Amino acid sequence: MSKGLEVLHHGAVNGVTGSCHELRAGDAGIFIDCGLFQGLEGKRELAIDFDIAHIKALVVTHVHIDHVGRLPYLLGAGFEGPIYCSQPSALLLPAMLEDALKIGFTRYEKLINRVLKLLASRLRPLPYGQWQQVEGSDISIRLQRAGHILGSAYVECDVHDQRVVFSGDLGAPHSPLLVPPASPERCNVLVLESTYGDKNHESREHRRMRLKAAVEHALEDGGTLLIPAFSLGRTQDLLYELESLIAEFGGEQAAPGLPWRELEVVVDSPLAANFTQLYRQLKPFWNDEARERLSEGRHPLSFEQLTVVNSHQDHLNAVGYLARSRKPCVVLAGSGMCAGGRVVNYLKALLNDPRNDVLFVGYQAEGTPGRDILEYGPKEGWVELDGERLTIRARVHQVSGYSAHAGQEDLINFATGINPPPRQIRLIHGEAHAKAALQARLKELLPETKVVIPGG
Repeated sequence: MSKGLEVLHHGAVNGVTGSCHELRAGDAGIFIDCGLFQGLEGKRELAIDFDIAHIKALVVTHVHIDHVGRLPYLLGAGFEGPIYCSQPSALLLPAMLEDALKIGFTRYEKLINRVLKLLASRLRPLPYGQWQQVEGSDISIRLQRAGHILGSAYVECDVHDQRVVFSGDLGAPHSPLLVPPASPERCNVLVLESTYGDKNHESREHRRMRLKAAVEHALEDGGTLLIPAFSLGRTQDLLYELESLIAEFGGEQAAPGLPWRELEVVVDSPLAANFTQLYRQLKPFWNDEARERLSEGRHPLSFEQLTVVNSHQDHLNAVGYLARSRKPCVVLAGSGMCAGGRVVNYLKALLNDPRNDVLFVGYQAEGTPGRDILEYGPKEGWVELDGERLTIRARVHQVSGYSAHAGQEDLINFATGINPPPRQIRLIHGEAHAKAALQARLKELLPETKVVIPGG
């Protein structure tokens, strides 16, 4: 890296959460993300304990909480610069932060509204592919589609003749709704996520058939398929796929005894329902396949068999009903790692019954109940929820392709697609084994590139 140019990391170094990275050029710098720590890392101090006086802007790659959750603390620490993000992210970010503030900070409406008003005054939405000079610095930025969730971006940063690229979270090709990422045209230093640096995902068709099989188990014996789903990204992808399965297998050719047209799909998360509504407003950013379905008169995120549960009382009623009934149902409820939220009540009511299934579609951080269910569930082990030890008799599955994160080959293709190769690749946002595996592959494929693991 050239003299006077430095990349620093304030999170997502020893794990996959708390993303916050800094590009410093001379006496000025910018932050890329300012996320919350989760899982075992969630015990870390939330205070902004690093210097921000020289920071001229924050760039948000996408609005997942592990990338934006410390933003209120950054504002509270005195950050006064602009907040750059994509146009879809500007629509999604206030809803995400409002929910995060209510859960982890305060339910005092006036204070929440004050933070959201301050946020709105700082937001600077940018179109994809357009350069933006960061005032008070020598840094220019450009956002490119990352294919992770709607609005996600990787960030190209130009400083004089150097280009530093921050990947944010990259998505896998062929994701529902999303335009896939393309490699940067040029890059000297690549800061690359490595969440799945040690494994590849199933193909879209294979994971779709795995989802179909899990649903059919519910249809066969009147059980519930419970999907702990992250409110933003995974929920919308799954609704899209469930609508397509119902359309394909629920017609006149449906197999006897598998009443797809009677299957109820429940979204029990006000936040997920809100984000789904916002996704509908962002149809211009959907990919060609999704827009074609709309032109056919189908509604991938708003179909007849979809029910949204909003109030807490309706949630409790739904939990009790599904525990007693033998009506097949798919429930998507947050949080995605089972560390809180409405999914906990469903788990407490349904885990003990072998008619039910739990399907994980996203990354389960170390130290979360989701990781314990995934690890011990197939052995009829137990998990502790709200201080209660629960035996796991429900079937437990994992379909990695819906994680929304790129797999190892996707990450490698992104890095090796840069010509000429970067001089340096810095691996962040991954557990130690994932970073080590990806480092080994990249060193083999890019022998002239220095592949480093910060803090490792």
